[in-house]
Amino acid sequence: MGAQLTRTASWRARGLGLPLATVIGVVGCGAALPAARTAPAARGGTVTWAQPAGATPNYIFPMLPGADYSIQNLYDLNPLMYRPLYWYDRGGQIAYNSKLSLADPPVFSASGGRTVVTIRLKPARWSDGRPVTTRDVRFWLDLLIANAANWGAFVPGEFPSDLVAERYSSPTTFSLTFNRVYNHYWILDSQLFGLYPIPQHAWDRTSLHGSVGNYDETHSGAQAVYRFLNTQSTSLATWATNPLWRVVDGPWRLAQFDATTGYTAFIPNPRYSGPVKPSFSRFVELPFTSDTAEFNALRAGAVDYGYIPIQDVSQTAFIRSHGYRIAPWITWTIGYAPVNFTNVTVAPVLSQLYVRQAMQHLVDQPAYIRDIFKGLATPTYGPVPAGLPSPFLSAGDRHNAYPYDPAAAVRLLRSHGWTVRPDGSSTCAHPGVGAGRCGAGIAGGTPLSFSMLYDSGYLALAQMMQALKSSFSRAGITLSLTTAPFNTVIATVDPCDKQTGVGCHWDIGDWQDPIGWSYDPYPSGDELFMPGAFDNSGNYSNQVTTADVLATDRRPGLQPMYGYENYLATQAPVLWLPDPDYQVSAIRTSLSGVLPQAPNLYITPENWRHT
Repeated sequence: MGAQLTRTASWRARGLGLPLATVIGVVGCGAALPAARTAPAARGGTVTWAQPAGATPNYIFPMLPGADYSIQNLYDLNPLMYRPLYWYDRGGQIAYNSKLSLADPPVFSASGGRTVVTIRLKPARWSDGRPVTTRDVRFWLDLLIANAANWGAFVPGEFPSDLVAERYSSPTTFSLTFNRVYNHYWILDSQLFGLYPIPQHAWDRTSLHGSVGNYDETHSGAQAVYRFLNTQSTSLATWATNPLWRVVDGPWRLAQFDATTGYTAFIPNPRYSGPVKPSFSRFVELPFTSDTAEFNALRAGAVDYGYIPIQDVSQTAFIRSHGYRIAPWITWTIGYAPVNFTNVTVAPVLSQLYVRQAMQHLVDQPAYIRDIFKGLATPTYGPVPAGLPSPFLSAGDRHNAYPYDPAAAVRLLRSHGWTVRPDGSSTCAHPGVGAGRCGAGIAGGTPLSFSMLYDSGYLALAQMMQALKSSFSRAGITLSLTTAPFNTVIATVDPCDKQTGVGCHWDIGDWQDPIGWSYDPYPSGDELFMPGAFDNSGNYSNQVTTADVLATDRRPGLQPMYGYENYLATQAPVLWLPDPDYQVSAIRTSLSGVLPQAPNLYITPENWRHT
């Protein structure tokens, strides 16, 4: 791809080593940039927000690797300081928000069987007064292209691999040419969704005290810059003092971070160019080791914006009577646990569709939603979220292809050569391939036994895991449960290396804390079910699914989406589980501007005000 990608930057004085501000002054093209000015000062005070139990930010550079591609980094940390080019959330709906985006809506055109997208930046400035320009966009793309395999949202063949040309015609205007004609909605909501300007004038370096250059313009240089920024990002203890992270274009700048506890405090960026400036002088994200600890703090009035754990929703009236509004936070997400198709020990068993079907028949989603989540969850029957109104959800995906039925699970296993021992250990009695056989690669005597790693600190999730273990035992499937902090789980349940076997020791993982997968606006299966995608944790691969996913990206209309989700729901590529509401939010009644809560989990404390 690299040899085919064409870049032009007609407005840059290439090779002259001129500062960016000088180059802009020389060429004088594009829209007039705003003079550096300071936003109105915040009115003062501190507002506090409760982080999810056991889950804290751990990566500050916005180009997140897969092991750190978490809600806490994607939504609770990075966007407060570094704004994506396009913002999604408008009035609590998954929708493009032109007002909060750094660029005007893209202009689409076609050329030679390819899609061309032309984008014009709005006037904006970095916190050090320098303008946000297309050079900052190119810097992001240069680093991404040279290090794409490390990016948590990378899908082979997709962004940025699907780019064939870039053209930077002015400090405010650039165009991207994609390698074929694509669905415009998919480009805007999936491909351009992950595009950030980042401060080239401050970050294009290979050491903290080295000079800034144009290192990103070569492949090796872009790799060296990425290595440097990645190293700085993983040095959590230096975040608040590192001069790199003080250059921001978002409404907030990091003031304090405790690498041990995850305590995170922000102060306003006085040069923020957005339409709404912070009113608080300090925004604090409070960490908690468990949801019980958070609830105790909420009961004590120590949190302005917290949550009521599922197991404590009976105390909602008490919390409301002590000065809080209650608002369930429903999200654009699905619940599931990935299964590992690469672990040499369990892959032969989990690769059998009938085994996954039997397992799905043992997941009692209605009971878990009723008894554990107190009705504050949505069933997941397939890959498209069902908790919010959406044109993407098919009629077929609204129904469970494998309703809870232990007898059906037992029949499936027996008909494929297993000796089923309810409340014991089922084993393969008839190995081999063919009718009545266990399947390829499964030796006689192989037990139906799996380990499951899940998040600690979230009581409702622990209760569901215990219920799942009990249910699985009804078909003689042994589920060994192990718990760990969220950051440990997500770093473990990653795509493992098929060549070396590194990272392939897990069987089933669940990093719902408290929710599962949060989509980019377009609910395609690119990042979850395409071979080689970083978030395809278990390395699921299916030719029909791959073709269906590509159809959702390339063909117009909704029928390709319906076909994709209906097929995948029957394939059970993961263990479909209930999707709990993100939280039952408790918001101090004096705090306004919080509702509606963003279904894609953005938090925007710059909008909040004390009344």
